[in-house]
Amino acid sequence: MTKLVKQKLLYNLHLQKSMGYSFHKSLDLLPPDIKNMKLPDNIFALKSNVENCYLCELSKTRKNVLFGMGNPKADIMFISDEPSNSEDDLGFFYAGKSGELLAKMIENVLNIKKEDVYITTLVKCKSSNSLNKSHIESCNEYLLKQIELVKPKLIVSLGENTYSYLFNEKDKFSQARGKECLYRNIKLVPTFSANYLLRNPSSKKDAYYDMLRIKNILELSN
Repeated sequence: MTKLVKQKLLYNLHLQKSMGYSFHKSLDLLPPDIKNMKLPDNIFALKSNVENCYLCELSKTRKNVLFGMGNPKADIMFISDEPSNSEDDLGFFYAGKSGELLAKMIENVLNIKKEDVYITTLVKCKSSNSLNKSHIESCNEYLLKQIELVKPKLIVSLGENTYSYLFNEKDKFSQARGKECLYRNIKLVPTFSANYLLRNPSSKKDAYYDMLRIKNILELSN
């Protein structure tokens, strides 16, 4: 039985359970290789796994799987909460107005080509309504493996949702924004998401100073 078939079977059993069916013993909905972190030690093989993932309901509504993009050995990794509508439609990052804004922030302030950084998301599929914690937890082992394989010197978390999940802290984003933190022994700086900046252009100045701080930390780490 292939991994894809196993994942589909587990998803269908979970769906039946949600409809009221009961089983003799509780289900472990994560396949053993994910549960025990035995994911591929190759970023391209991991990408193939994720593209065939059916662990949560987002797989039913996605148009594309947005695994990650950029240099797989980048010094800096950007993590957002989920793909944007434009990214889901087109199947690649930096699409749409928010993607274009983020690309400009990276290239104009950090002076790094967007192809030379690595970007990914907490979940690899766009949510149709609102993102919830169960969706993120289904993808969490994938994200941790990405971080392990890329080995960035610095992580930039984009937006309040991303910071809140990574650190399991609610309502503390405003205090942490722009400051250096540690996430799994890797330096991390939270800043605004591009979507937020489009809705709140008055915060672009603060985001600019965050990016200067990020640039300084990155230069000192080299």
